[in-house]
Amino acid sequence: MRKKLNLDEVKAFIDAQSPESKVYLGCDSEKYRVRGVWYADFILAIVVHRFIDGVGKGCKIFAEIQTERDFDAKKDKPALRLMMEVAKVAELYLKMADQLVDREVEIHLDINPAITAGSSCVLTEAIGYIRGVCNIEPLVKPNAFAASYAADRAKELQLAA
Repeated sequence: MRKKLNLDEVKAFIDAQSPESKVYLGCDSEKYRVRGVWYADFILAIVVHRFIDGVGKGCKIFAEIQTERDFDAKKDKPALRLMMEVAKVAELYLKMADQLVDREVEIHLDINPAITAGSSCVLTEAIGYIRGVCNIEPLVKPNAFAASYAADRAKELQLAA
């Protein structure tokens, strides 16, 4: 059974941290086929990097996996799925916004800016969406660990549980 993200729990954890603790939000997705129909697991991750007296003391990852149909026509340029990742992380930010007002917050997008990468097909639109909706300059690969490494790890842990 997949665990849902308990935003009250996340907010309480963030409140209990020092003001210097940082919060990173990201979303990654994985496409797969079931009986001829394409689906995608969207893994939302919230990473809270804890600091005590200016020293990093590790982090805690909160995550949720949401499954939806995938309607992308082009396998090598999954624009619709990638923009769903962007929309989902923006929505998560908006749900957490009151808690994040006085904190350093980063939004990470699992998009590779290299023109040879399939995900680059939505680079401009994705960055513009986050800027417009969240008023934050998002980070992309290789600086987007919450959308790649943390989300991947969170999925492994949820599936193993």
